Amino acid sequence: MTLSYIGACWLLAGCPGKPAPLVPMPLAPADPAAAAAWARATLPGRDTAIRFRWKYQDADRRWGGRGQARIAPPDSLRFDYVGPLGLGAGAAVVVGDSVRWADPERNFRSLVPAVRMLWAGFGIVRPPAGGAVFGLSDAPGDSRRQIWRFVDGSDTLDYVVLEGAGRVLHAEWRQAGKMLARSTTQFDGRGLPASARLDFPEGPARFELSVVAVDTAAVIDPALWRRRR
Repeated sequence: MTLSYIGACWLLAGCPGKPAPLVPMPLAPADPAAAAAWARATLPGRDTAIRFRWKYQDADRRWGGRGQARIAPPDSLRFDYVGPLGLGAGAAVVVGDSVRWADPERNFRSLVPAVRMLWAGFGIVRPPAGGAVFGLSDAPGDSRRQIWRFVDGSDTLDYVVLEGAGRVLHAEWRQAGKMLARSTTQFDGRGLPASARLDFPEGPARFELSVVAVDTAAVIDPALWRRRR
């Protein structure tokens, strides 16, 4: 198995068909400071470790494994994965919107353009990068819907949060109007991520993760930000 496909599946693959836009309606200009405050509220309150099982499939192959994401607010993420039977392990460190290092590097080359979708998969929204911000919030019935759009150059990121019986975060990344990725993250009753699905229309392919455990009292060894093991 060539696990370089894992990095590609996060960013450049996709699911069959061309889904409708996540947010089809126009949005009004919004306060960037309010958007940044909302994004900060999606962060865990302290260092957190998320253990998960993952599955990947495209038209030709299907496989899975296990992984762990260690998050240090406000902007650091250590991502580890391993394939079936413990084969094909890899790791990367993300700080903000950049991949600081990856091992093996080739596995994560595709990750660089879409770091924000990786964050969204774990239920975290990166704040706007300085471009235009648009938004909408309403309260239909017993649920609440909040929509944000961050535009930075040719990149557009839409986020939709639905809160009612259960919290759901949807995210969509478009570049020059072309949809590159769509994610859906489900949360449990404690507000912690429980599962996520990332679809990529260009592949087509799908990456799914199911959370096994969330440690909200994790102690992260500072050396992990510098080395693979």
